[in-house]
Amino acid sequence: MQRDLLEGLFHAAVAAAQPALAIRRHLPPPPTGRTIVIGAGKATAQMAQAFEDAWTGAFTGLVVTRYGYAAPCRQIEVLEAAHPVPDLASAAAAERTMALLQGLSADDLVIALISGGGSALLAAPGPGMTLADEQALNAALLASGAPIGVMNAIRKELSAVKGGRLAALAAPARVATLVVSDVPGDDPAIVASGPTVPSASTRDNARGLVELYGIALPPAAAALLASGQNPAPRPDDPLFARNTVSVIASASLSLEAAASRARAAGFGAAILSDAVEGEAREVAKVHAALAREVAVRNRPFEKPVVLLSGGETTVTLKGKGRGGRNAEFLLAFAIAIDGLERITALAADTDGIDGTEDNAGAFADGSTARRLRAAGIDPLRALAGNDAYSAFAAIGDLFVTGPTGTNVNDFRAFVVS
Repeated sequence: MQRDLLEGLFHAAVAAAQPALAIRRHLPPPPTGRTIVIGAGKATAQMAQAFEDAWTGAFTGLVVTRYGYAAPCRQIEVLEAAHPVPDLASAAAAERTMALLQGLSADDLVIALISGGGSALLAAPGPGMTLADEQALNAALLASGAPIGVMNAIRKELSAVKGGRLAALAAPARVATLVVSDVPGDDPAIVASGPTVPSASTRDNARGLVELYGIALPPAAAALLASGQNPAPRPDDPLFARNTVSVIASASLSLEAAASRARAAGFGAAILSDAVEGEAREVAKVHAALAREVAVRNRPFEKPVVLLSGGETTVTLKGKGRGGRNAEFLLAFAIAIDGLERITALAADTDGIDGTEDNAGAFADGSTARRLRAAGIDPLRALAGNDAYSAFAAIGDLFVTGPTGTNVNDFRAFVVS
C-alpha cells in the first residue's frame, strides 16, 4: 500500500514538470525575422513537441537528447547522443547547432530549449582539446563526487559552446532560453553548463575547484584551464542585453505537487529541501535519522507523514558495482533504518534513469536489509562496492519507469506511519 502511494507521488512530481504544462506561458513574442529553435537535454525532445504545439509562426531547428529519449516532432529535427559521457554524435550535434546560428540578424529570434544532460549531449571541446579529452574530462568529473554546480563550472571553461558561448554565436539575434532545471537552486547558468546563459563563475574559480576536489584532468584540459585561452563571456556583456531566460519547470514545483497528492491521501507532508547535495550515502544517513526520529518519537513531524526532498547527490566511485546515486542513497538509507518497519521510502531520478542503468531508482523499508541478507547479499559490502543496483534487483525492489519526458533532478519520498 505504501509503495503504491510513493509511486503515485513520483508520478505527480513528474507530471508537474512536463514541458507541455508550462512552455506556452513562457514563450516570447514572434520576431520580425526568422525563428530558430535549438536545444539540448534529456527533456528537450518533449520541450520541442510542446513548442511546436504552442508556436503560431514559422520556425526551423534541431535539438539533441539522450539515446532512447527522442519524441516525434513535425518540423524540429531531433538528434540523439550519449549521456553521461559524450560520443561522436554529441560532437556532431554541437557542430550542427553552431552552424545553425551563423549569419543571424537582429531581427531573428533563437529559442533555446535547455534541460539537464545537455553538458554531454553538446560536445564541443575547447582549443587544443579533442573529443577524447572531453570524454576523459567527463569521466573524471563523474567519478570525483563533486556536485553538479562544481562539475559544470569546470566544464564551461573547457568548451566552445558552454558558458553562454552558443548565445554569443547567435548575436545579434535575440535568444530566449527556456529551462527545465535539474540543479539545486535552479540557476539556469548551471543547467547543461549554460550554453546560452553566461555564468559569473571565473577561470580562477574553476582552477580552485579542480584542486579542492582533487580532479585529475586530462593533460589537454589541464593546459587549457591553466591558460588564458577561450575566455567565457561575462553576464554583463552587451551581447546578452536583449536575451531572456525562464525556468519553466523545477524540483520545487514538482515537490509541491507531490506534497499536495500526499495530503489528499490523508497524510501530512513536509518538503525538507529541493536543493539537497552531498555524498549519497552520507545524505542518506541524515534523512534516515530524521525518519527514525519521527517513527520513534513522533517529532519533529507527527505521524502519519510523508517527507519529501529533491536536489542531486553525488557518488565517489570506489567499487566496480552497478547503480546510480538514487540506488546508492537508498541502500545506505535501508541500512540505517534496519528493523524499523513503519518507514517506507522511494528514491528515483525524475528523468526515469538512475545514472546509466535501466531503473529510475528503488524502494526500501525497514525490512530491506534483512531481506538482502536472506538473499545472500551483505548490504554493507554492496554499498562499499557501489553495487546498489544489483542488491535491489536481487530482491525485486528496483523502480523502473523508462524515460519520463522531463528532468528536474532526484525525487525522494519517505512514508512514516
